[in-house]
Amino acid sequence: MFKNKIHFEISERKMLLRSIDVFVVLFVLYFVGTLFELDYLRVSVTNYHWAIVLAVYINVFGAIFEMYNLQVASNEFQVLKSTLLTVSTTVLVYLLTPIFSPLLPKNRLQIITFFLVVLIALFLWRIFYVRLLASHRFYQNAILICDNDQVEELILGLENIDPHYKIVGYVSADSIEDAIARTHYVPHVKKEDLYSYVKENKVSEIVIASQKTEGITSDLYLQLLHLLESGNMIREYVQVYESKTQRIPVQFLDRDFYRFFPFSRSNQNKLYLSVIRLLEVGFSILGIAIGAVLVPFILLGNFLGNNGKLFYTQERVGRDGVLFKILKFRTMIKNAETDKAVFATYNDERVTKFGKFLRKTRIDEFPQFINVLKGEMAIIGPRPERPYFVKEIADRMPFYTTRHIIKPGLTGWAQVNYTYGETIEDSLIKLQYDLYYIKHRSFYLDLNIAIKTITTIVLYRGQ
Repeated sequence: MFKNKIHFEISERKMLLRSIDVFVVLFVLYFVGTLFELDYLRVSVTNYHWAIVLAVYINVFGAIFEMYNLQVASNEFQVLKSTLLTVSTTVLVYLLTPIFSPLLPKNRLQIITFFLVVLIALFLWRIFYVRLLASHRFYQNAILICDNDQVEELILGLENIDPHYKIVGYVSADSIEDAIARTHYVPHVKKEDLYSYVKENKVSEIVIASQKTEGITSDLYLQLLHLLESGNMIREYVQVYESKTQRIPVQFLDRDFYRFFPFSRSNQNKLYLSVIRLLEVGFSILGIAIGAVLVPFILLGNFLGNNGKLFYTQERVGRDGVLFKILKFRTMIKNAETDKAVFATYNDERVTKFGKFLRKTRIDEFPQFINVLKGEMAIIGPRPERPYFVKEIADRMPFYTTRHIIKPGLTGWAQVNYTYGETIEDSLIKLQYDLYYIKHRSFYLDLNIAIKTITTIVLYRGQ
C-alpha cells in the first residue's frame, strides 16, 4: 500500500463508521453536558452501562436505517434521511427504556437538547465522511487482467457494488492483441507496460480473471512476481467478486463448480440447526398470532379490493426438490394466470391496490409462518420457486438446483439485496446471492438478513 494513498476495505469502512458514530455522539454529549451543566447528557455518558446501551441502540438502528450501507453513506441526501431516522428512533427508544437508561430529567428542555446534540453531532460527522473520506483520494485503484470479451462486464460487476473500488486499466490476456476491445473509460495497458503503469498510477491490487494460460506470457508473469514482491496484492477475480458483491459468480465458473464449492459447515452443524429451528418455531407462533389479529382487517380489505378468496396457495419446490403448497394472503386479481405461469413484474398490473400494500409491508407472507411451523420452509433461506420456473431456469443454469440443499425461506440474502426477479437473467443474479448464503451461512449472516428485512418493511420497500 502506498504511503500517500489511503484505502478502507468495505469491512474496515463499516467498522470505522460504527465506531466513530458512537465516539462522536458520546464525546459531544459529554462536552455539551459539562459545558452547560446538563446532568442528563453528562450522566448518559459517564455511566458506562447507559453509555453502552446508547452505543448499541445507535448501531442497531443505524443498521436498520442503512447508516452502514456504503452507497447511502456516500450520498449527502441519503445521509440526512438515514441520520434523522436513526437518531429519532434511537433517542425515542432510549428515553422509553428507563431500566437501561437514566430516568427522564425534570427539566424537559434537556430531552430536546439531548435529541438535537445527537442529531447534529452524527450528521456533521457523516457530512465530513462524505466530503473527505468518501472522496476520490480514498479510492482503491486496481488493474484487471482478463479476456477482451469480458472487460466491461467484469469491471462493472465490481464497481457497481463498491463505489470506492476503481479499475484504472486492464491488460488483455488474449494471445493476440491486434483487436483490442475499447471500453468507454478504462484504458488498455500493454503487457510489457504493466509494471510501470502500476507504479505510475498508484495501483494497489492486480486482479486476474483470465482462464487462458497462453495469454500469461513469461514477461507478464515476471512482472507479476516483481509487483508481488513490491507489496502489491494479486487476487483471482472470483475471490474479489465474492468479497465485494457478496455473491457467487457462477457465470464465470466451469461446470465442475461443485468440486470447488466449500459449503458452510452450518448446513450440517446440529447445534446451529437446532437453535435456528427453535427460533423459527417461536417466531412462527408469534407471526401466526399477529396474522390472526390482522385477519379481520385484511378480510375487509380483500373484500373491497381483491374480490377473491382470502388465502392463496401455490405449489413450490422445497428442500431436496420436494414439492409443497405455499400459503399467502391474496394480492392479485382472480385468475391472474390464464394460459401459463409467468414471472411477477415490477408494478405488475395483476396486483391490486390493496395487494400492493400487503406486498410492500410483507403482510401477505404472514400465512407462510404455517409453512415454517410445519417444517416445509425456514425463516431465512432462498425463496421457493415454482416447479415450472425451476425446470426452465435449471435447463439454462447448471447450478440452480444447488438452492434446494437447504429449506427455502420467508426472506433471504437475495431478497434483501436484489429487486424482484422478472426475467431469467434476474434469476441468475438472485442465484448468485443464494449460493453465497449457502456457502457462508452463519448466525451473523442470518442476523444481517433479519436486520435488512426489517429495513425493507420499515422503509416500505417490499415487492
